Amino acid sequence: MNKPLDAALSVEISQRIKSKAKKIFDNAYKAALATEKAKYVQGFLVFPGQPYRPVEHAWIELEESIVDPNLPHLQKKPEHLYYFPAESFSVKKLKAIIEESEEDYPEDDPLPIYGDPPYEYYGDVMLGGKNYLDAYQAAEAKSNEINQPKLDSN
Repeated sequence: MNKPLDAALSVEISQRIKSKAKKIFDNAYKAALATEKAKYVQGFLVFPGQPYRPVEHAWIELEESIVDPNLPHLQKKPEHLYYFPAESFSVKKLKAIIEESEEDYPEDDPLPIYGDPPYEYYGDVMLGGKNYLDAYQAAEAKSNEINQPKLDSN
């Protein structure tokens, strides 16, 4: 289902674009622009531990792998990260969307991109279409699975 995470390339690209903590969507955008044949992807990230629920996230995908320019800021082991894509854009499409958003809504940050309404609820917010809801539900199931308390046997 998921492509494997290329941790070494993630760190290399993160350094190349000078990624910044808490700039998840901007980092993925810059990485997409700087990486040949990359697709910009938005969705959810799941890992063991807090916040014990899916986290909205962005990364890039190459033909064979996931590259996460945010990896150095996550402070998690790469093998404990699970990615659930909701939206994927070619660099050309991404640039067009950003350009249009900056023209139409100059006071708003153009990222993340949620597509056209109608939007669905996921978690306790309403953003994104059905693809976001589907990705969130899959991520939530994985989060529940890996964050189940270990019950002591008596």
